[in-house]
Amino acid sequence: MEANVFREMAAVQGNHWWFVARGRILATVISRLSLSPESKILEIGCGTGGNLAMLSRFGQLSAMEYDEHAREIAEALDVCKIEAGGLPEPVPFDNGQFDLVCLLDVLEHIENDDDALVRIGQLLGPTGRLLITVPAYSWLWSAHDEAHHHHRRYTAQLLRDKAQQANLVVDKLCYFNTFLFPLIALVRLIGKVSKKAGGSDAAIPSPLINYLLKAIFSLERYVITRVRLPFGTSVMAVLSTKVPLSRAP
Repeated sequence: MEANVFREMAAVQGNHWWFVARGRILATVISRLSLSPESKILEIGCGTGGNLAMLSRFGQLSAMEYDEHAREIAEALDVCKIEAGGLPEPVPFDNGQFDLVCLLDVLEHIENDDDALVRIGQLLGPTGRLLITVPAYSWLWSAHDEAHHHHRRYTAQLLRDKAQQANLVVDKLCYFNTFLFPLIALVRLIGKVSKKAGGSDAAIPSPLINYLLKAIFSLERYVITRVRLPFGTSVMAVLSTKVPLSRAP
């Protein structure tokens, strides 16, 4: 992504409704993975570091980021060391090292996502898991995707297929950002029909709208571990390298 997009993300990630609510949802999902304080966690593509503080609550955190400008911003947060690296290479970590690898809205930025998933699988320990989030549905493609240099958007089935091709087991697979889906889809479709110019969606709306969107999206943390949401603007998967004894919905 361009440096100005990273600067915009860094400026809003602590308060923007999407970043805050997504963080709450991810924390709920991770809390159900039975990690210990000694668990080794890696965030690949940590960007400007918006997830680092949350992830550090669950174990011993490492992070990796390809872009130098974003890496410098994340380093300044002083949560953990940020290594330079990308997917499928270079990866500055040993194979079999991690109990949890997080790839949060990163896979869509990688041209060769198939090889990237294979490479991540090599980083997982015997009981390690991979938590992925990606944007959903190619028909929701917009100027936001262009501004963020996305290569694609996914369906749950496409992500399942790619995981299985990489010899990863699907423990959990669902959509999220479901409650706001009709509103977001309508805005995106109106933008396409009107051919409205635009870019990143990262600008914070008015305080009241930001609060309402944050509250509505955050509600999904109470259902996402119990119900498989059937549609949404994002897809989430928890993957592993072996068949688990039991599977979450």
